[in-house]
Amino acid sequence: MKKIALFAFLGLAVAFSGCSKNEKNGEQKQANSKLPVFALIDSTEYNFGTIQEGAIVEHEFKFRNDGEYPLILNNISSSCGCTTPEWPKDPIGPKQTSSIKVRFDSKHKAGPQVKTITVYANTEPANIELRLKGIVNAAPQPAAADSVTANK
Repeated sequence: MKKIALFAFLGLAVAFSGCSKNEKNGEQKQANSKLPVFALIDSTEYNFGTIQEGAIVEHEFKFRNDGEYPLILNNISSSCGCTTPEWPKDPIGPKQTSSIKVRFDSKHKAGPQVKTITVYANTEPANIELRLKGIVNAAPQPAAADSVTANK
């Protein structure tokens, strides 16, 4: 008799915990559907090709808020001080478009480059990564012999 009562109790416990999980999943889905949605219009990556060291590259990542509530870009950080982002500080309403302007200064940055820009927003997930990539050809160095003869 005790075994039957124990199995009945365990069965009820499992049944109630299953209901609780379903309710939480439903609440989570409903909450997520109300969050803003950061939707890039183009790509998360921009390849600037091959440039000469010292050149400045600018690119705008265009996006749209595909959610039902205003999108707020809380912060944007870059993987290097040579990469500077500019972004809208005001909320972006539902179905509105905007852009993030990124500027890369290639001074002292010869070789293959990949710069990551992390966008923090009131979305799920809370951050999105954008990338600039390309190759920077080293600036020509003055020949040592030329500089010695120029000083004479």
